Amino acid sequence: MIFGRRRFSAVVEDFETAIRAQDADAAEREFARLTRGFGKATDDELHAAGPRLAALLGDVPPGPRAIVAVLVGACVERGADPSACAPALFANALDAFEQSAAFCEAWTAAGRGELPDHEGEGLTDPDFERFGFEPVMAWQALPQFEMACVAMLNSPRIRREMTCRDELRTAVARVAELADDPFKCLTYALVVLDDEPVVALDRATGAGFALRASGIGDNFQLHTLLADALIGRGLVAGEAPSAEAVACCRDQPGMVSTTGSFNLVGADGEWIWNEGNPADIPVVNGVRLVVLDPPPYERSWPAGRFFPGMTGELAYERTLTPKESAALLAHVAAPVR
Repeated sequence: MIFGRRRFSAVVEDFETAIRAQDADAAEREFARLTRGFGKATDDELHAAGPRLAALLGDVPPGPRAIVAVLVGACVERGADPSACAPALFANALDAFEQSAAFCEAWTAAGRGELPDHEGEGLTDPDFERFGFEPVMAWQALPQFEMACVAMLNSPRIRREMTCRDELRTAVARVAELADDPFKCLTYALVVLDDEPVVALDRATGAGFALRASGIGDNFQLHTLLADALIGRGLVAGEAPSAEAVACCRDQPGMVSTTGSFNLVGADGEWIWNEGNPADIPVVNGVRLVVLDPPPYERSWPAGRFFPGMTGELAYERTLTPKESAALLAHVAAPVR
């Protein structure tokens, strides 16, 4: 006991024992204590708890499994080793999305119409037998698994180490298609680029600039960092964003109003929408190539990070030679919009 309560580490140990013993009553009791005690746990306790809870995920019953996954993600946000937590969490998230796809297909094939919400509205008791208890519970768990996965993907090390990225992207995309729900946070987190070469070409002058992008969640964030890297250095004409807006797009909390400096266009002539993400930018000669045009109208937005727990960076490397810029400009089409 400490200050009249059990240590959180003891609660984790008792929950672990109950799960390993498949003692349903004890597991339910210890799960309640686990969730109640989490907010009072010390950082050291959470550092130790994250990997232990992650290792249990496959054995935790489908009902509380996703909540335990969220707790694992929260442990990582408090400093637990993400490499020790991520593989089991991603494996369980992948299973949940794959089972959810099967559930969505079966629901539609049964002619049931609109899918139930993740809180269970629209489900009836017979549905658990008709469609299977685990697929139904997996469907209900998707918002929690999305949250837990994003917590893991805030870590650049995990983004580099992740081995099931393609499989999870495919599973998420399949459910998104069947459910008409983009799962935008997880979809974007799974395509975040790190140490990615980007070239910006100023169409007006023909000048090109080599940059390197990491941890940028969407193109609003990219746009602000790009304007800072180029206009802020006097390399391209225009009004640079404020230092506060740039800081919020890198690593500072909050959002600051800013105004767009460019119209971003791909080499194919298509606009690169701010609502998209850097992975949308077409690759030319091994680099993401973005063309800078004047904005067709004034656009303002709150500048900040799409993923508040993820550090964003767009590092300026060098100005291309006129020959290098001309070679890339040869691949650029006129804007089509």
